[in-house]
Amino acid sequence: MKVDRDVVLAVVIAAAQVGGEMLLSPGLAPLDYGLLLAGTLVLAFRRRYPITVLAVTVACLLAYCARAHPGATVVFPVLVAVSTTVRQGRRPAALAAIVVFVAGMFAIGQDSTAALSPRSAIESKVLLVGWLVAAAVIGEAQRAWSHYLEEVEQRAAEAERTREETALRRAGEERLRIARELHDSLTHSISIIKVQAGVAAHLARKRGEEVPPSLTAIQEASADAMRELRATLEVLRSEEGSGLDQVPELVDRARAAGLPAEVEVSGSPRPLPTEVDRAAYRIVQEALTNITRHAGPASASVRIGYLPDEVVVQIDDDGAAVPHQRHQPGVGLTGMRERVTALGGHLRAEPRPEGGFTVRAELPAARS
Repeated sequence: MKVDRDVVLAVVIAAAQVGGEMLLSPGLAPLDYGLLLAGTLVLAFRRRYPITVLAVTVACLLAYCARAHPGATVVFPVLVAVSTTVRQGRRPAALAAIVVFVAGMFAIGQDSTAALSPRSAIESKVLLVGWLVAAAVIGEAQRAWSHYLEEVEQRAAEAERTREETALRRAGEERLRIARELHDSLTHSISIIKVQAGVAAHLARKRGEEVPPSLTAIQEASADAMRELRATLEVLRSEEGSGLDQVPELVDRARAAGLPAEVEVSGSPRPLPTEVDRAAYRIVQEALTNITRHAGPASASVRIGYLPDEVVVQIDDDGAAVPHQRHQPGVGLTGMRERVTALGGHLRAEPRPEGGFTVRAELPAARS
């Protein structure tokens, strides 16, 4: 059980004050103890009700001093209340309480200081004022320190946010630069290759000659390269990237390209970490691309499962792959594995027992 430190402080001060007064001023009346306890135990609420606590402390201890004529240590609860009030920015109330308490103590102490020398009487009064002023100064210093710590935390949070924004902006600028470089250096050259191959094929047909298979292969390869390059440029120019919520659109495009495909989602879809969401989408995209290029006549199914601590993406096809066939992973599968490994997940890519190929990625995505 957590104990409020203000309650502990109030109880300790009350015990010290009562114990000290019992030794120094024996024979106190119950009312005296009541005033002393009320003026100290109320400090337990000093942070929530600083002005009220200060007023109660000053009133009770002035009344106690008027009845018992205690020593100087009785002022300690007032010092705590004054310091707390100043720390919370209630300076006028603290100043008013200091004036009232000093005036009351001077009036009460006239009889007790009459027997003292003028110098001793002045020193006792100056000492009381000094303690109260010191308490106010300590409260102001604590207030300034608290504000300083808050500013430091705010600046640290702002610096962290700014650093992330700067990194994202630089990453975006770098993507755009790469996109421009690829466009300038590759798109033009590939377009020329495609046009030249098309012209050569056209001239061969016009002369009644058979078009060489190598020329046809050049046309097809350049067309594929252009499509993939455009897709890459779109990704590089994208600010937000892609996520699992865009998989249905991806499957629709695969169907439009001639690949029968379906998508199934299990579990409760939820926001995922950006890196996980993007990696899962790229795995589905790469798997569908591989099916289109390598599986032959085939159909595909995409399954997305949201589990409590992970998200599972599985892409199956019924294409040309057969069980126990040695499979040499290409650049696409290698990239998938690197993405999954970097996120601490697991990837399985292999032929299915019933024929075809399966890609299954398990990515950590604990529910926040």
